[in-house]
Amino acid sequence: KNFISILSNRCYCYDHYKQLIPYMDAWSRQKSLVRMRHDLVGRDEDHSDMLIILQHPPVYTLGTGSLEKYLHFNIQDAPYEIYRTERGGEVTYHGPGQLVMYPIVNLRYHKMDLHWYLRSLEEVIIRVLSSTFAIKASRIKGLTGVWVGNKKVAAIGIRVSRWITYHGLAVNVTTDLSPFQRIVPCGLQDREINLLISLFLMID
Repeated sequence: KNFISILSNRCYCYDHYKQLIPYMDAWSRQKSLVRMRHDLVGRDEDHSDMLIILQHPPVYTLGTGSLEKYLHFNIQDAPYEIYRTERGGEVTYHGPGQLVMYPIVNLRYHKMDLHWYLRSLEEVIIRVLSSTFAIKASRIKGLTGVWVGNKKVAAIGIRVSRWITYHGLAVNVTTDLSPFQRIVPCGLQDREINLLISLFLMID
């Protein structure tokens, strides 16, 4: 296991970005880390945030209030594994070529404000795309995620338990987009999904 300690920023990074980690394994790991952080907070020993970076085999996930009407298939006969989770947001797809990041962050260290946290995750993606790829990404008022024009390149869905975050964000890099055609991603009927690699190749 590649385990990187970044003590100066009070963050441990579990870097598995080249690996396909089954969704259930990553989900269980997140919940285990959150429980551990709760115990550490109780002993006043919680001093470091965490970040898990990975890819998943093909899987559909639904948020706690997701509507099955956004699935274009019978949930009993799904084309891939499907999980209903405790995160916010509607149905989405994860698969190879998509970079998934799960921050396990104690917002007591930062700002105890969920709106601020969501906008901060968006801002990180926007700045990375600008500085690394010269891609001009932005927000769309009233929607969560990161967009290039009218196309979504990054989705965000979080859960916060006693001010400790889990679940997180997914950026489509070289993902096969065809599984998105079997759902209404994030419940948005009139928006498209795009790949970072496509945007990068369009840059002159």
